[in-house]
Amino acid sequence: MTALTDLRRDASASAVTAGFVAVVVGAASSIGLLVGAARDFGLTHGQTVSWVLACYLAISVSGFALTWRHRAPVKMAWTTPGLALVASLAASHGMHYAEVLGAYVLSALLMTGLGVTGAFERVTARIPPALANALLAGVLLPFVLGAFKALPQAPLPVGGMLLVFLAGRAWFPRWAVPAALLAGAGLSLAVGAVAPLTGGGLGRLVWTAPQFSLRGVLTLALPLTVLNLASQQLPGVAVLRACGFARVPTSPLITWSGVASLLSAPFGAHTTTLAAITAAIAAGEEAHADPERRWVAGLSASFFYLLLGVFAGWVVGAVGAVPAPVVAALAGLALVSTTLASVTAALTDDRGREAAFLTLAVTASGVTFLGVGSAVWGLVLGGGLAWTLGRR
Repeated sequence: MTALTDLRRDASASAVTAGFVAVVVGAASSIGLLVGAARDFGLTHGQTVSWVLACYLAISVSGFALTWRHRAPVKMAWTTPGLALVASLAASHGMHYAEVLGAYVLSALLMTGLGVTGAFERVTARIPPALANALLAGVLLPFVLGAFKALPQAPLPVGGMLLVFLAGRAWFPRWAVPAALLAGAGLSLAVGAVAPLTGGGLGRLVWTAPQFSLRGVLTLALPLTVLNLASQQLPGVAVLRACGFARVPTSPLITWSGVASLLSAPFGAHTTTLAAITAAIAAGEEAHADPERRWVAGLSASFFYLLLGVFAGWVVGAVGAVPAPVVAALAGLALVSTTLASVTAALTDDRGREAAFLTLAVTASGVTFLGVGSAVWGLVLGGGLAWTLGRR
């Protein structure tokens, strides 16, 4: 009863709206990337719907529980940089789907261990920020370039998306990506390029037995864990602290994000993490002037994520009906800001600039050698150069 009394006292329209906006921005920014990756993996409609539903269920339940427990707007999300890494493997046919799920499980176990043992801060302190940002930029850059490569394939829809996105960045930055999505869908419909809506229906979970391999560990599990730490968990914690929620302990957040990832992985979810970019929407002043009342925005976000999961079949069907070039353009445009921030952070420090650029270039190349993907080689070569230069 005390908790319900707190909720009635602290609820506000601004907090509920902030949670809704955070979900819309987060979902629109990467759902195209997910559907494109599922298409490249050759997944059925049911498996794709399960992927979306498992992600949103894990995000919703873990976010609700942590927000309720700590009375703070703990917004969870799926990892967009990690999804980009998975999508690059799908496009190159570097791993099959069951092997990818096995890598998800291993990454989730690593994350859970970092939270339970309290080693999160110690491990992240050993990852050079420049290399972590360069790795992230290298993973994302091919998708940003893909937005422009899609222009000749669908000139009117993609061209319209680019114009709307540029106008949006100037006049309504938060809504630039959703506006580009609406423009692409509307123009695709106008030129008759939208396929008939298939599938639909409510979300259903589909179990796929994970398979474990050394290739999965090296190519996906380890790089995915590094990306999650550098691009999601650390910024997510930083946002909470910057918004006045330093009282929230870090280890339980990391632990439960790992547990949520572990439980949802066999159904397709590609790891649950703390939200980074959209976390500021729920935790900032626009949610409410009083920080102690912003936790309602976390509950609101969890509720709307649950709705997306319930209607996952329709979400996947709608995105799948849009032409592939439009989906590719949406994914690339959604990653522009994150890529720019990563490149800037990676190349700011003169002392580590060369090593960071090498990491970025090797990772962005997409090369696979000895069965190991470009993300690992980028870290190895860039890290090796950084160590050598440091010794000199």
